[in-house]
Amino acid sequence: MCGITAYCGPSAAASRARAALERLEYRGYDSAGVAARHPDGSRVHLRTLDGVAALAGPVGERAADATTAAIGHTRWATHGGVTESNAHPIEDCGGQLFIVHNGIVENADVLRAHLIAAGHRFASEVDSEVIVHLVEQAHRPGVGLGDALADAVTRLEGTWAVVALDTRTGALAATAHGSPLVFAEGDEGAYFASDVGAITPVVSAFRVLEDDDVVEVSAEGMRWHRAGGSCRPRGLWPVPKTALLSSKGRHRDHMGNEIDEQPLVAQRVVDALAPAITDGLLWRGLGLPPLDEIDRVTIIGCGTSLHAGRAIAGVFARVGGLPTRALVASEAAHEVWEPRTLVIAISQSGETADVLRALQGLPAEHGTVLALTNNPSSSLARRADAVIDCLAGPEIGVAATKTFVAQVLTGVCVALSGLTVSHRADATLLDADVRALTATPESLSTARDTWRGPAATLAAEFARASGFLFLGRGVGLVYAAEGALKLKELSYRWAEHQPAGELKHGPLALVDAGTPVFVVDDGDPRLEVDIAEVTARGGRVIRLGERILRVGGLPLHLPRTGPSWGPLETVVPLQMFARELALRLHRDVDKPRNLAKSVTVS
Repeated sequence: MCGITAYCGPSAAASRARAALERLEYRGYDSAGVAARHPDGSRVHLRTLDGVAALAGPVGERAADATTAAIGHTRWATHGGVTESNAHPIEDCGGQLFIVHNGIVENADVLRAHLIAAGHRFASEVDSEVIVHLVEQAHRPGVGLGDALADAVTRLEGTWAVVALDTRTGALAATAHGSPLVFAEGDEGAYFASDVGAITPVVSAFRVLEDDDVVEVSAEGMRWHRAGGSCRPRGLWPVPKTALLSSKGRHRDHMGNEIDEQPLVAQRVVDALAPAITDGLLWRGLGLPPLDEIDRVTIIGCGTSLHAGRAIAGVFARVGGLPTRALVASEAAHEVWEPRTLVIAISQSGETADVLRALQGLPAEHGTVLALTNNPSSSLARRADAVIDCLAGPEIGVAATKTFVAQVLTGVCVALSGLTVSHRADATLLDADVRALTATPESLSTARDTWRGPAATLAAEFARASGFLFLGRGVGLVYAAEGALKLKELSYRWAEHQPAGELKHGPLALVDAGTPVFVVDDGDPRLEVDIAEVTARGGRVIRLGERILRVGGLPLHLPRTGPSWGPLETVVPLQMFARELALRLHRDVDKPRNLAKSVTVS
């Protein structure tokens, strides 16, 4: 989950690396650091526990920065505590070679013992340090940095994206195996990064390192090769237009602006994809087999992406009568796969290690894999048979908000398009869903504007609550689950979601006087009984999704009717409440503790 960046060019290398790190900090914020080389061969090595912003002063103004090569890193700790000595970049015994690493070296303990026996001195607890000593050992006279790095990683087990810097020559070398890394050349130099979003302001196209590629940039130019041989540079990917978008608004935190942006994101998805639904063009354009040739749909995802997949599955099930199941990616290895299956693998980053590992276990005759991601050049996209961009644009807040909405609507558009040209579809439900889709941006906007004040009021009321219960039935349960997840991520308070019908089978014991109980109303009339049971025990019910009329001055609750994917607009007040409560508790809503945006280790 760490973020890597590197630059080689005529000047300001350290400043450029630091600027790119600012756009990668969502990947980890336990520590940050930069190593760089001056033209005279002297080095810069800076590390901090105070975030990338703390590097700005020490790195210096860009105009005064004469460094010509630099690497940078922002860390999400896996091995070793959050200390400055464990921060990257990590140096070799002589203080001349530096590396930054994203991934896990599974055999680090064995390698460390061998290296210590060979006389190497270790200065940290992190698994990554073995890499720099292996490079140091292989970087003998006559062996270039790229070849030394290629030799070093042959001894590793696990996953890695590594960039090495030789401060004596200013050479950079990079390689990857199971972790993302991109390379790009701009007008003013060459760049490496974990995510193209880090360098979108300065490049228009990029290349993706495949497993075991090695790229070396030095005074002699750029060399692309593999251990034991050469290979051609990988194909160019254009920087997606959505990668240049950013959420701006009235809030100081990114998350607040990203919540506010959701109606615009929804409109972007609808405008781009809805016109190709009714003629089936969207489905056929992805190269997917007809739904009449598919017997079941399986969703694979983690966290918020899995919740989005469950909402999408509701369309296939309700409109097309297709059997569906949703699998937690980290548990998919235990599943039995069936032929004629459409697998929809969902990952915001497209680099989620558990999702990629789940796909490795698919038998050859499983069927078709559709990747739904916010990164169409990602490992997931390259692994799948078909890929669709969810068009969310950059999301900096670690807790997903606008990407959830974008994933749901993108998947819904694909499902409706496939059902349009299928004999399975219920024509009445299909027509109602297509019409509901076009109204979604407005419903999200209304929810945002309606709940802005009440969300803050509820946060003040429940600031001392130790736990929260979220209930739903049917398609509403997905949004109850997402609401509970957001609250846990941001406030660090206990929150549990349950099918409302399960209350009497245990969860009702959690309800006491004043217990906050959020109920997502999908129109199921049985919810009235569930709400009555909570109210009778003194629970404080907050109901979302119902329509309310006033008769004789009294509120009259009417069941809502909605699309097959459920009351998507209810997620907006749940996000807003979680954020408001977290702010009241003085949490950093953009950087929840212990979490990172892109989960590239499993």
